[in-house]
Amino acid sequence: MTAINPIEEAGTLNSQLAALDLAGRLSLIAGLGGHAVFTTSLGIEDQVITAEIGNHRLPIEVATLQTGRLFPETLKLIDETENQYDIRISRYEPEQADIDAYAEKYGLNGFYESVEARHACCGVRKLKPLARALSGATIWVTGLRRGQSANRADTPFAEYDPERNLIKVNPLADWDIDVIRAYVADNGVPVNPLHQRGYPSIGCEPCTRAIKPGEPERAGRWWWENDEKRECGLHVHEEAAAAQ
Repeated sequence: MTAINPIEEAGTLNSQLAALDLAGRLSLIAGLGGHAVFTTSLGIEDQVITAEIGNHRLPIEVATLQTGRLFPETLKLIDETENQYDIRISRYEPEQADIDAYAEKYGLNGFYESVEARHACCGVRKLKPLARALSGATIWVTGLRRGQSANRADTPFAEYDPERNLIKVNPLADWDIDVIRAYVADNGVPVNPLHQRGYPSIGCEPCTRAIKPGEPERAGRWWWENDEKRECGLHVHEEAAAAQ
């Protein structure tokens, strides 16, 4: 997809996507040309997007960041999803040299000790693999939703990502969790069993806990930190990540 003004292009795409249902949104994205990559964490909303891509055989690459610290249930779900939809989910793993360097500086589980150490771990296990996953991509598809947290309340359907020089598309931006669950139930979508155990948002095993009644969906992520806007860095610009 060639963009004369990528910011204006993203704005136009945002308006177009708002008027479509999910199938229409993904079909529009797939028809834009270029290379579209959907990065999935295998969470319930991501499984909805994967189901649409697989069922409609859309030319959108499905990729996941296999951080080396995922729950066994998540790893099993990768294989189950591939088999159900007859697709290939590309795995992007951290470099062992980066893991070793992190462990030498902070300790293997040093992310519990400081926000700096936690961001460094996310950088090694998520951000650097993400850069490889999106290398050559012109469109990045995500499962971000406005209802996931206050930090994501203004999530658009499409925006220009200047750091990665691509269009970032969030086709489920306006879906709430009840609509997600209804889609899963109606369409037999495989989901992580941890969702039924109080884990609405699932990341790396050491950094995720079940939430308590009344807590926001992402309260279980990096639960030992106090910042309500905590993120791993995948979906915030460098300036915002530095401020956190």
